[in-house]
Amino acid sequence: MTQLGLPDTIQACLFDLDGVVTKTAVVHAAAWKETFDALLRAYDGEQGRPFEDADYDEYVDGRPRADGVRAFLDSRGIHLPEGGPDDPPDARTVHGVGNRKNELLLERIRTGGVEAYEGTLRYLEAVRAQGLRTAIVSSSANCQDVLRAVGAEHLFDTRIDGVVAAERSLPGKPNPDTFLAAARDLGVEASRAAVFEDALAGMDAGRAGGFGYVVGVDRVGQTDALYKHGADTVVRDLAELGGRR
Repeated sequence: MTQLGLPDTIQACLFDLDGVVTKTAVVHAAAWKETFDALLRAYDGEQGRPFEDADYDEYVDGRPRADGVRAFLDSRGIHLPEGGPDDPPDARTVHGVGNRKNELLLERIRTGGVEAYEGTLRYLEAVRAQGLRTAIVSSSANCQDVLRAVGAEHLFDTRIDGVVAAERSLPGKPNPDTFLAAARDLGVEASRAAVFEDALAGMDAGRAGGFGYVVGVDRVGQTDALYKHGADTVVRDLAELGGRR
């Protein structure tokens, strides 16, 4: 293993955004809860079971926005028409619900700001100092704006996010396609790339893609689940892997 806590064969590192690089997972979860709770009340009244942390982890975290809407609503037996990407945020469609969530997310980002994990930023700097290539891989369509907000855009050689995935027709996590696209952009085989993820869907993608090493980042106490879904190692912060200068 290298001083970065990675196998010697690794030439590139592929990082998820929310929960790995930035502390936006909690902001996403809050926006999803407000969105879904309002919708659930419309179907079940005040007696309906609200959106919970476990729902976020199982159905939404790491997935493209529309996929998260479908997965969660399916779990509650609610089926909405697809609609289209330009649906207004009050439309009772899959895309309308997703757009409402994004509207709330942007409001929270503007009013509360975005923070980065300092341990991840230090690790990224160490990785790049060792000559490894880096990519950000996120289902978020707001990825570039978030990276700019925390001053981290320069730490990545390529970006595969919700916008790029739509342009290239790449299915999102738990499919490995976005991570595989990042490795191709960096000119590295999947077996020589490491994936850094906090979401169970991201672990599934890392395992399915045949990547050389999969690092689970446990911010919420789901170490066992991360291992079960394919992590080679699990840390609470990337500073634990070493690479400090």
